[in-house]
Amino acid sequence: MTKSIPVTLTLEDGTRFTGRSFGSTSPSAGEVVFNTAMTGYPESLTDPSYRGQILCLTYPLVGNYGAPGDEKEDHLLRFRESSSIHISGLIVSDYSFQYSHWNASESLHHWLEKNGIPGIYGIDTRALTKRLREKGSMLGKLEPSGSEITFSDPNTRNLVDEVSSREVKTYGSGKYRIVLVDCGVKYNIIRSLLMYDTTVIRVPWDYNYNNLEFDGLFISNGPGDPVMCSTAIVNIAASLEGERPIFGICLGNQLMALASGATTYKLRYGHRSHNQPVLLAGSDRAYITSQNHGFAVDNNTLSPEWEPLFINLNDKTNEGMKHRSKPFFSTQFHPEASGGPTDTAFLFSDFINNIKRYLGEDI
Repeated sequence: MTKSIPVTLTLEDGTRFTGRSFGSTSPSAGEVVFNTAMTGYPESLTDPSYRGQILCLTYPLVGNYGAPGDEKEDHLLRFRESSSIHISGLIVSDYSFQYSHWNASESLHHWLEKNGIPGIYGIDTRALTKRLREKGSMLGKLEPSGSEITFSDPNTRNLVDEVSSREVKTYGSGKYRIVLVDCGVKYNIIRSLLMYDTTVIRVPWDYNYNNLEFDGLFISNGPGDPVMCSTAIVNIAASLEGERPIFGICLGNQLMALASGATTYKLRYGHRSHNQPVLLAGSDRAYITSQNHGFAVDNNTLSPEWEPLFINLNDKTNEGMKHRSKPFFSTQFHPEASGGPTDTAFLFSDFINNIKRYLGEDI
């Protein structure tokens, strides 16, 4: 590191933490959230679902494996979840000045610095996490010495519009044509779909895809309040009138719920970790999942045509839903998790099998 100065983290309730800076020395504001994962900070920093948030990593040592390079595979950055860092700031207990990893091209400090993202280390992240668990996610700001900034609530913005692709993009050349509604899609979702005999047509979040020729619809993850995505909800509602298979992940789960007439609500502090247990509804089968979301579907508002697919074993919140007769299902967690568990990766196979049945093929 070439420069480290005092920096203050201030929460909207007046709580203050003082530490040292790494990354950029510019101020930043956003919603302060925490993630309990032990690995995967490059994936978290580039996850569009973190747009506008100041991320606290509870694992104490961060930076020890640096930051990955720009290698591409299938036209996608191989070791990142998008082309940009989406967090507004990073909070860690201990920053490692030394890094060593086979795919590292630079330090975490330099990666953040060149992207204008400030970080703070040397504070009690346990105390901060306890505060957020008691009070819920709060607005916060990082102010390096000599700088000031006002609080800013990212949830008042259409964050999906900020992270979605602006144009239609196509990946692969397989038999099954899948329209992917990009609400802030993670690259590993595209990679997971391309593992099958597919052509993935990635469209902007507000694109009217219903007149396209395709075999299945995929609705991606994304940031912010799902009710902001009114255009996407209308398009999804039109798709629900048909029979083509649909699969939604994270925000996609919430958008499908809203399109079907259900409601969503903001969680106290969200689910952000690699170790969330979920139960397959109607069974005794549990899975360990990777998650990153601040909103949830209200199970009590599901229409008679829909039922919960998975339930969170910690707080009993909705973790997915399915239609009782049509090939539509969704998950709140991330079965494609890169840097997290892959217990539920089979759901992509289930989606492809639904497409084969829709086309009248043998499974």
